Amino acid sequence: MHCFSFNVRRSSIWLGLFILSFCLNACSVDVAPSPDPRRQLDISQPTPRVTDVPPTAVPTKLPTPSLPTAVPPTPPPSVSGRYINLRYGVSLEYPSSWRKEAEGQQAILLQLVSPGGNGLTLLLSPISSGASLEESTREVRERLIYSDDIVRYTSNGTAQVDGRPAWLSEYVVSYDSFGLGSIVFRQLAVAQRGWMFTLMSYGEATTFTRERAELLAVEANLKLPEPEIFGIPRNQALVLAGGESNNPRDYDPATGGGSSLVFSGLVSFNPQLEVVPDLAEAWEISVDGTVYTFQLRENARFHDGRPVTAADVAYSWERAADPATGSNVILTSLGDIVGVRAKYAGEAERISGLEVLNDRLLRVTLEAPTPTFLMKLTMRVAAVVDRANVEVGPKWYRTPNGAGPYRLIRWDSFELQVYERNEAFYRDPPPIQYIIVRLSSAWGTQLYEVGDIDIAAVGFSELDRMRNPLEPLRAELREGVTLCTSFIVFDTTRPPFDDRLVRQAFASAIDKQRYLDVGLENKAILAHGTYPPGLAAYTVEAQDQAFDPELARQQLAESEYGGPAELPPITFTSYGHSSYVDDSVAALIEMWKTNLDVEVKVENLDPNHAQEMIYAGEHGQLVFWNWCADYPDPESFANTLFHSDAQQNIGGYTNAELDEILHAARIERDPARRIALYQEAEQAIVDDAAAIFLTHSLNYVLVKPYVEGYVLTPITTPIERYLSLTLAE
Repeated sequence: MHCFSFNVRRSSIWLGLFILSFCLNACSVDVAPSPDPRRQLDISQPTPRVTDVPPTAVPTKLPTPSLPTAVPPTPPPSVSGRYINLRYGVSLEYPSSWRKEAEGQQAILLQLVSPGGNGLTLLLSPISSGASLEESTREVRERLIYSDDIVRYTSNGTAQVDGRPAWLSEYVVSYDSFGLGSIVFRQLAVAQRGWMFTLMSYGEATTFTRERAELLAVEANLKLPEPEIFGIPRNQALVLAGGESNNPRDYDPATGGGSSLVFSGLVSFNPQLEVVPDLAEAWEISVDGTVYTFQLRENARFHDGRPVTAADVAYSWERAADPATGSNVILTSLGDIVGVRAKYAGEAERISGLEVLNDRLLRVTLEAPTPTFLMKLTMRVAAVVDRANVEVGPKWYRTPNGAGPYRLIRWDSFELQVYERNEAFYRDPPPIQYIIVRLSSAWGTQLYEVGDIDIAAVGFSELDRMRNPLEPLRAELREGVTLCTSFIVFDTTRPPFDDRLVRQAFASAIDKQRYLDVGLENKAILAHGTYPPGLAAYTVEAQDQAFDPELARQQLAESEYGGPAELPPITFTSYGHSSYVDDSVAALIEMWKTNLDVEVKVENLDPNHAQEMIYAGEHGQLVFWNWCADYPDPESFANTLFHSDAQQNIGGYTNAELDEILHAARIERDPARRIALYQEAEQAIVDDAAAIFLTHSLNYVLVKPYVEGYVLTPITTPIERYLSLTLAE
């Protein structure tokens, strides 16, 4: 951190003090919160109709795409007598005879000393939403000046910088009590893109007067070019935080990966969680609800310009169902289609329920009428990929040829990804031209505060600060529910949790309120069942195993193991590196030790590969699991996690009576009856201690005030295509 210093006798100590106070003073942009609209999806919504068209031949050979790659911009050269900062959009020319004391990227952008010993410093600070330049200038002065004795103002009013409104103050401050005499300050402030630039010149009265003309000439050279990020105008780019995985499955739609910026499906969710047409412009549903006929848009194109056909949809789904692909989400999304399970089991070469009628018509036959089928088609595994692109090789995902609203044009590993708007997008092209994802290991809130990203998730450790009424970022904080539940999975296929009484004992030994207080700092909602608040089937009447240590010991004693001494070694599988155990897991381990006298060993899995390892059965008898609904329906929890043949049933739990209830609920068309069946299923799951349900998570997000159209939805939606930027001058 640099501090002011200049060649005025006895002044360097004082100046260092007041600039240090500026550097240490943290503040950020202030904006009024936006509403958080959401509503339950009406699964009985009417659907458009299509007309029949004679079938045409299906192409067998698809062209190989050729996608452009952006060239990283070259930063402007450092030139003596010129300062340029394109990150924030500011430049300044000054005489080459002036000495540059410091140049940085934080609060003090530039610090200069004139030949006569006067100082000139360019400061950067966030400007509060709704605050005038005069008010913001006064705030900066109050943080800088270590004296209340302003002798007089020689100027205090409006001005202009590069054609923009500015505020100019010139005043004299007495520092006699410090033995420093009087110092002249000239403070010119101008705002751009939520930041205020303050050009502060200062010095003793005689030297300041002698160099006034030269100081004013430098002041006149303050310019505000358009800010840029990685060579892209800042007002054309939404900047997000992200990470990079070394697992190719995280980038393949067939295995539940890939980006909704690049890949599209037949339908999608809008920000209000309504199913809306995407690649399909219309569809028809048979009277019995088992046959769907989708009509693709005539203008649907991959990024290389080739039309998206019904054959491409069929190829994508059959590839996802191919056992060689190893998808652990295909049955959850497309398992209702006739023939998908046979294809996945290696018993068929094609999905018999798919029929390509022509380039634009696809007929899909279901095993039974399923009210949620369209919602399931919003899942990533149902997205369409280009066969020629996929067959390029194992690194095909580095240059994906999707059909989505954006195309990937640059990927610098562990640094950034750049997506450019698809101008030929079959719907209205998205308002924002570029989306930049910073693949940084830094905390999102740190990047957010310095303006490096526009949206940031807020962690538990930062939430209290963000909620503080005195915190300027408080107005940018959005809070909402998620459709997520954290729970402990029992592997019921292995001892000791093949015994229902042991499962109940482990559940009764957990003090959930303490777990919430210690592990999660009381920043989530206690779970008493599988369904989170915000889901139609959620009820506060669900009764789970209450915390009762005495009952827990009794249940364990009555089990076939007779008590803790006869239990086999138990391993708890979590996520992380090395032997690190976070507070929430440690709290669970300690409660089982204290209340049951049971030792549980913790095993961490590499987060990049944990999911596929767990689905492959490479886990302990206890698994920490967090499940977020893919679509807003209780089926996404009960059927997906606890039906005997569900792919996500990682604990191997079986219950024939529960399976009957879940099957009836899945195909029930009457909404009220359907919800009642799912509530009955939830109570059966809880009574049998199929899992220990811990918490339902909440969502905390910071959103810059210039990002318009943002809705904090309880499930992941392709929100980026609906956003726009209004970066005010």
